[in-house]
Amino acid sequence: MMLIEQTQVPEASLPVAEFRDHLQLGSGFADDGVQTPVLITCLRAAIAAVESETSKTLLQRDFKYVVSSWRDFARLELPVAPVASVGAFKIVDILGAEDDVAAGMFRLIPDYYRPVIEARGWSLPIIPDGGTAEIVFTAGFATSWAEVPADLAQAALILAAHFYDNRSAMVEGGKVLPIGVSSLLRRYRPMRILGGSK
Repeated sequence: MMLIEQTQVPEASLPVAEFRDHLQLGSGFADDGVQTPVLITCLRAAIAAVESETSKTLLQRDFKYVVSSWRDFARLELPVAPVASVGAFKIVDILGAEDDVAAGMFRLIPDYYRPVIEARGWSLPIIPDGGTAEIVFTAGFATSWAEVPADLAQAALILAAHFYDNRSAMVEGGKVLPIGVSSLLRRYRPMRILGGSK
């Protein structure tokens, strides 16, 4: 299984001004923009860490999920949430020939924790030996930072500030996330069922 990010969050959508205010950096100086590349790097790293911890996508973008077999012939759990739409679903054989799956053969169940592609008939299409199924979908809470859930947005800013303040040592004393960030993310982490498996 592979999850491939098809599009990156554009710089214009990143909360650089909010992050600058969060850090209480000065403004109105000739060199105001000198820190911008560092702020962007810290924000991207923090957003990636928050998304990794929660399996939630903060800002909408496109992903491609590639699988070589079905665990369940009737449904496929997508690895991130929330999923807004499915753009393409195709079966690719060992030689690379592609066969589009008609929209009427499946439906998206946009669950908050485990969004699912579900067969409308008995099963999902057969994946040939050596072939794959490829699903392209759009996931994310919002297209603008103002629409991201406030606690997730705050967690990302706190973590970005931690990365900014500790640029030479991202992990200290074995702590991966500051305790405040862990608390904010707790309710968004995937629920564990079936003896701890996802």
